[in-house]
Amino acid sequence: MGVVIAGGAMTPFNRRKDASSYRDWCANAFHAACMDAGLEASDIDALVVATESDFFSLQLNPAALVADHLGLRDIHVQRVEGGGATGHLAVQAGAALVASGQARRVAVLGFEGSASHLPPASMSLLYAMSYDAWAEGMIEIGSASIYALSALAYMAQTGATAEDFAGISARNHQNARSNPKAHLPLDVSAADVLASPMVSSPYRRLDCSPLSDGAACVVLSRPDALPEVGKGRATLAGTAIANDLVRLGDRPDVGRFRAKTTAAQRAYAQAGCRPADIGLAEVYDSFSGAQLQALDALGVVEDALASERDGHFAAEGALPVNLSGGLLGQGAPVGATGVAQVLTAALQLEGRYEGLRPQTPPRFALVDTHGGVATLCAVSVLEAPR
Repeated sequence: MGVVIAGGAMTPFNRRKDASSYRDWCANAFHAACMDAGLEASDIDALVVATESDFFSLQLNPAALVADHLGLRDIHVQRVEGGGATGHLAVQAGAALVASGQARRVAVLGFEGSASHLPPASMSLLYAMSYDAWAEGMIEIGSASIYALSALAYMAQTGATAEDFAGISARNHQNARSNPKAHLPLDVSAADVLASPMVSSPYRRLDCSPLSDGAACVVLSRPDALPEVGKGRATLAGTAIANDLVRLGDRPDVGRFRAKTTAAQRAYAQAGCRPADIGLAEVYDSFSGAQLQALDALGVVEDALASERDGHFAAEGALPVNLSGGLLGQGAPVGATGVAQVLTAALQLEGRYEGLRPQTPPRFALVDTHGGVATLCAVSVLEAPR
């Protein structure tokens, strides 16, 4: 594909109590990303804005508003939305603009005010509407319950336990302690996770990602459209999207993320790599068990549960996963989440990441995101600069 991730930046992911708004976060992330790429705002000829819901910002048509706020004129502007995959889908949309020749330098800017704008009960109801609003959302079957049903099926099939999930949560929160942008950098153990309040069995409070505020931006470019500072950066080598049936009960196997497998296989093929070539991954862990289900579906190891128990996915393991802390530790402002995942993976491949890093930067990294319960799955493979 050969689309360069020329630069990027993100705000801290947290609960904002400083009277700032998404407009401020977007401006901070955008200008810092341009600076990282060695570009001026006037060098950007397309803007892709990622935000999951107009309810969260109370702003219809946010892409036009954000472009105006950033002082961008007479450029291609669009908005992308796809549930939890929103930010990642926007990166892929921006990459398509570059690869097709429709734009030379694209800013992909994701934001969400999930933590401080509306009460938690209202947010829970709105997130429930992102499934089938008629069949689930309007009768208040929330995210935790649907994810928990899928996790229970996975546990019955594989022998995974609540202790396995708690270990994932504890590790991601611990990884986040090295990330200065993280929302929940917690010094917790698996025992602490298992002692936290029950939300929906098998998930306890510390198994669930937080509601966060924040923004993230990456600048995508053709290699020949970069200043010197933007060269030697990671590239998007392969991207893919696949969807599954929306209602979990309609699927033949509710414990497996089938569409994620399809998207991953397509991304590997486009990148010209094998699953075994992946040396680093940022995986969508909205719930702790979803990380294990994702790793199973992505095919990066033969047996995800055995690899989890062997420490394969730890920071010092053969395939470090969510060194950023993931959604559990770094946080989850939905529109910004996938953008931040891509940025994190790129910085890791370039040796510029400010948090935990693998001992040796690998050649390929994987980014995985989904909306719903793996209903709309996006997978990207990034390649280190050569």
